[in-house]
Amino acid sequence: MFTNEQELILLGLLRENPRHGYEIKRRIEEILSLFAGIDLRSIYYPLVLLEKKGLVTKHKAREGKRPQRFVYELTARGGERFNELLNKSLLNFKRPQFTLDLSLYFLSYLESGVAKRRLRGRIFILNKIAKGLKQLIASRSKKQASSLSRIAEHNLRLVEAESKFLSGLVQSL
Repeated sequence: MFTNEQELILLGLLRENPRHGYEIKRRIEEILSLFAGIDLRSIYYPLVLLEKKGLVTKHKAREGKRPQRFVYELTARGGERFNELLNKSLLNFKRPQFTLDLSLYFLSYLESGVAKRRLRGRIFILNKIAKGLKQLIASRSKKQASSLSRIAEHNLRLVEAESKFLSGLVQSL
């Protein structure tokens, strides 16, 4: 199934600039999948759907001696759809599902000592993630605030909040 989130990502990447399918897939895997949890097994089927809706066009292009490829480009209608999805997304308060929530529900089935060790292990990993996010944020100057920096800052706050919560939980067990 092709979701609004997937459509937003594809249209947004094409809003940045025209791209061929492999470049879109690589960009999703390298950057966005770290934060958005998006897994598009096939990039071409969603692109065909977007083309049928009139949101993107494609044309053949060749770079140097490489084989000819299709390059996808956002249409005016695709730009409008992107803006619509982006505005809806900013006001969407659908609660994310965390795998931790399931573990917390069944936590009482673990021995207290085991539960504390597992939670401390998770806190350790969260602290390592927070350190990496802080380094990423520090490596970018205030003038170079980018989408990636904003995402890193948001994720840092989420990681710090979870770590604080789990530390309190460990003390209460």
